[in-house]
Amino acid sequence: MFKKAFPYLGIYFLKSLSLLPLGFLYLLSDVFYLLIYRVFGYRKKVVRENLLNSFPEKDINEIIAIEKKFYKYFADLFFEIIKMQRISKKELNKRVKFKNVDLVEAYLKNNESILFCASHYGNYEWVCMSIGMTFSGQHYPIYKPLSSKIFDNWFFNMRSRFGNQMISMRQTIRAIQSTKHYPSMFTFGSDQAPSKEDSQYWTTLLNQEASIQLGLEKIAKKTNRPVFFLKTSYVKRGYYEVDCVPISLNPASTAEFEITELHTRFLEDFIREEPAYWLWSHRRWKYKPEKPVRERLSKDLKEENIEG
Repeated sequence: MFKKAFPYLGIYFLKSLSLLPLGFLYLLSDVFYLLIYRVFGYRKKVVRENLLNSFPEKDINEIIAIEKKFYKYFADLFFEIIKMQRISKKELNKRVKFKNVDLVEAYLKNNESILFCASHYGNYEWVCMSIGMTFSGQHYPIYKPLSSKIFDNWFFNMRSRFGNQMISMRQTIRAIQSTKHYPSMFTFGSDQAPSKEDSQYWTTLLNQEASIQLGLEKIAKKTNRPVFFLKTSYVKRGYYEVDCVPISLNPASTAEFEITELHTRFLEDFIREEPAYWLWSHRRWKYKPEKPVRERLSKDLKEENIEG
């Protein structure tokens, strides 16, 4: 009985927390950081391993400094996401600012649709939430449903508050086809690892072999919708700036995997600029390619080093 009621109690608790002002939630975040990092070490082994493998040039003190900064931000992110339940449009507009809006709007006002390439960097939930009220086209964020229907419904309702129409990953093609007669925006997560069965393209990301989602490129090339990368910058606690960077304005003319490599290299570059705000607790490199692919990648890397 209690087991069935637990998710509902959890949602009630989270909704109650969302009533508190952000300033007070950040005080809770300071305590939460101590708990998840110092006391329980939440996914600390995963985070440390990811950082060590991604930055072999850094010594252990530099790695630990990034690690601490990540956990402090991760605690803030947790409470910022909870606040999505009650945050107002005015407050969100003040905290998430977009650059290059006019460049995107030029396509939308010309009755053309665009594709956004996003990542789990900074407060990706606030950024995605803000798109629906910043641009004139209808926004369709692509998401992966949670295993718990109760928590999935809670997230779905929060994410949809300001005009977003959430689309399950499996419904992407159908949604693209149904929106071809009016300007729309579809947002894809570029850094989410595909399942082992769906891993079709392997490259390197932060010095490691990584499988990359190909859905964005396939749709971009087929529809010739321009692709913009949402580069999120952490300004200060609770404030973000999002630059809409064009990475492919004529996708139909690109070579195979060109768009995938472009957004992967772009992501890699700005993670290196300020690594603490990426989601290091995610098991991004859980799967590895088959041996022939591993050998080819290793050979390519050696040749690049020789040429350099």
